[in-house]
Amino acid sequence: MQNFDASGEDRGLVRRLGPLDATMIVVGSMIGSGIFITSAESARLVGAPGWLIIAWAVAGLMTITGALCCSELAAMMPRAGGVYVFLREAYGPSTGFLFGWTLFLVIQTGTIAAVAIAFAKFTGVFAPAIAPDHYLVSPLHLYGGYAISLSTEQVVAIALIVLLTWMNTRGLETGKLVQNTFTFAKTAALLAVIVIGLSLGWKPGSAARSADWWNSWRNGWNPQTAQPGLTAVGAFALVLLSGKAMVGPLFAQTAWTNVTFIGSEVRDPGRNLARALLGGCALVVVFYIAANLAYVAVLPLSEIQHAPQNRVAVAVMNSIFGRPGALAMAAAIMISTFGCNNGLILAGARVYYAMARDGLFFRRTATVNRHNVPAAALVAQAIWTVLLTLPRTVTTDSATGAISYGNVYTQLLEYIVSADLVFYVLLVVAVIMLRKKRPAAERPYRTWGYPIVPIISVILAAFLIIDLAWLAPTTSGIGYLLVLPGIPVYFIWRRGFSADRSA
Repeated sequence: MQNFDASGEDRGLVRRLGPLDATMIVVGSMIGSGIFITSAESARLVGAPGWLIIAWAVAGLMTITGALCCSELAAMMPRAGGVYVFLREAYGPSTGFLFGWTLFLVIQTGTIAAVAIAFAKFTGVFAPAIAPDHYLVSPLHLYGGYAISLSTEQVVAIALIVLLTWMNTRGLETGKLVQNTFTFAKTAALLAVIVIGLSLGWKPGSAARSADWWNSWRNGWNPQTAQPGLTAVGAFALVLLSGKAMVGPLFAQTAWTNVTFIGSEVRDPGRNLARALLGGCALVVVFYIAANLAYVAVLPLSEIQHAPQNRVAVAVMNSIFGRPGALAMAAAIMISTFGCNNGLILAGARVYYAMARDGLFFRRTATVNRHNVPAAALVAQAIWTVLLTLPRTVTTDSATGAISYGNVYTQLLEYIVSADLVFYVLLVVAVIMLRKKRPAAERPYRTWGYPIVPIISVILAAFLIIDLAWLAPTTSGIGYLLVLPGIPVYFIWRRGFSADRSA
């Protein structure tokens, strides 16, 4: 079922990406919208600056330990599809397929949709008509607590997805140019927020000076307010909500595996993939923690928690420079989300291409166009991503009967992270599995701190899987349920592929 030539190369793809290009894909796919938005929700959940920083730090620890493990696999098997290939080799084709299936249904496409919504959200700073409640098609209720709608915000998100997909069908050089240019620009913007916040902040009214760093209750926090319906109290409630507060930080960092998807297009992959993963992840984790320190250095805790439409970074720049600062920050975040989605779209299609070459996805997606890129896979990814921008959650106030519609961005985060964590665990354990299964295989890079590092990763991820299943059963449950149909689909596709080969 594998379609590689004798050297292990994927036919049709060309190794055109150098070490800088690979690192820019790691950094560019990670730095998108999350760091500029998700701290508001995390701060509401934990109620203290110290716990907000801890949420980002622990998420960073998961990213670094995961990257240490993934680097061994990426250097060992530098092929198109990345994680799909690693899981296939460690556990068999069915597990690899379930990852690719979930990546297509929710992880990759859901991330692209969420980042596109964020792009539209910040476009709304310049054009107030672009808003989540300015409808071209008013919400149409489906079943239970769900509806679909088409707002001006959703239209802008869809337009971004279509534009970037088209650009990436024009060849790897085009995608690489966009990725490198926008990654440099948005990294500079994030660095500016950090430097400005840390140098001009720390005033008496800021969270860093006026709020209790660790005692959330002294800041007016209540676990039942932070999570309506929560029955836990005291320190146990804080631990549970600290886990949920990591959803945003994990989403902001989750795309670091994207560089492995294009393993067949990276030069000298035994060296460059590991360096890109470790260097890119370390840089972004440090920047993210520093950015949150800048937030608490400038803004009062209440302004972080209740920043308009969760735009914390915009609120920081508005606090220091007024309206011009807010506009400059919004423009920078638009650049950031544009570049982030370019990397996600570029990389994700390579997984479906690899699956199709194994006979486990639509046949057409196994082809490349005249620019040597999997255009059909890009188009298939775009179609489903556009559909993911449409759903909303519906909530009815029991006292007033008023209906409100859930934030598409937050909703997509909980779908993505809950499903992604399961495969994160499988990815880390794959390092252990393949050391036993293929001990003699060449490993240009070996996981530092083995086996302690993989064990730490698995423990943290397992805690979060249980935590989200408890605190967010509806949205996280949907993320899990999207995986299950992949089981019968796998057998159907495998049967069809076997029939074609025998014919």
